[in-house]
Order: sequence, then C-alpha cells, then structure tokens
Amino acid sequence: MSGTETGDETGPPRVAMLGGTFDPIHLGHLRAAVELGEVLALDRLHLIPSHLPPHREAPGVASSDRLAMVAAGIGDTPGLTADDREMRRDGPSWSLQTLESLRIEYGEQARLIMVLGLDAFRLLPEWHAPAALFDQAHIVVIGRPEHQRPDDPALEALIRGREVSDIPSLMAHAHGRMMYLELPTAMAISATEIRRRLAVGTSVRYLLPAGVERYIRDHQLYGPDSQ
Repeated sequence: MSGTETGDETGPPRVAMLGGTFDPIHLGHLRAAVELGEVLALDRLHLIPSHLPPHREAPGVASSDRLAMVAAGIGDTPGLTADDREMRRDGPSWSLQTLESLRIEYGEQARLIMVLGLDAFRLLPEWHAPAALFDQAHIVVIGRPEHQRPDDPALEALIRGREVSDIPSLMAHAHGRMMYLELPTAMAISATEIRRRLAVGTSVRYLLPAGVERYIRDHQLYGPDSQ
C-alpha cells in the first residue's frame, strides 16, 4: 500500500473494494489485492465477501466462514481489510449499497474504486443500477492478458466517455471513471478447482494461504463429509 494515512496532507484517501464470494479466498485473490495496493498507491483495500450474491447461486459455505477465511488469508498484510459490511445488511448484496456505505465512511473527496475481473465487468449492464455505480466510485477492470476487450453495445454505452488510460487521470477525480489494468503477476487460480480438489481429498498446497487451508481443515469445509 501507499504507506500514507487516510486523509493526511498527501491528498484524498485512495480506497478500493474487491468483492466476491471468496469461496474460498486463494492466493490469486490475495496477490491481486497486494498488487492493486502497490500499483494504485492505495491507503486501504477492503476485501468484502458477498453475503447474498444477486447474480449467482449462494455459496454452500456460510458467509461467516468465508469472512473468517478472508481474515486468515490476509493475516497481518498491511492495508488489507476483511470487511463484513454486506453480512450486516438484509437482502441481496448490491454493490451500489456497499459503495454508498464506503463513500459515507471515507468522504466525498476520497478516490473510491471498485475492482472487477473481466468476467464480472462483461455482465455490468445486468447489475442493479449500473450507471449509479459511477456516481460513487471508479471501476478498475483487471483481466488476464489472453482475454479480449468486451464487445457489447450495452457495456460500451455504459462506459462511454468514462474510460481513462492511466492512473493520474483516474485519480484526478473522486469517482466516475473506468480503467483497464493488467497486473504484473496475475495468477490463474480457480476457486472451482480448489473446491473440486478439496471434495475428493487431493492437495491444494500452494493454491491457498496456510491459514486458509488450516481453517478449512479445522472446520471441515468443502470435503466429502462437509455436507
């Protein structure tokens, strides 16, 4: 992270949210979080497990366990926060409400960023009030190099006039812009594959932080006897 304190004389705080089911959180998620902090000079990055994801089936593992795994994965990593705010709300976990709460917490001048993977970004026009997301935050899209830019008229209409190509242009505004960002060491790790391995008892070593692997074992998650 940037090493600055939020709200100090260096300028408005730079804050990002990285949401997802985190079912379970793995080294790909965590490496991306660290690199986002470095590249964007963030003061804080909130990793927010979705409690009731509106666009997909609810995970089979309770949100409390997924939050605990996020906390175990983060450990003492500076600048990363395991955030339970979606678990404290009733109803679907709309990203707009999450951004609104972060905006209230950090103030109108904060540079607030919602981070999306390319697959989630492709579906953005289907989200709840997608245009209103830009009233609260920037959107930064991270993706694998082999993926191509989406070619969808609804998505193009949504981001028209908002795209910037560099970080200073993004950070010149508190919200309302979007940018594609390729991270230096993106890791193609699949939570689906991790769950499959755990279900059949094969190794997940070096796919998960040791603390997350330990939590899964101690709480008997994902394995053949977990249901």
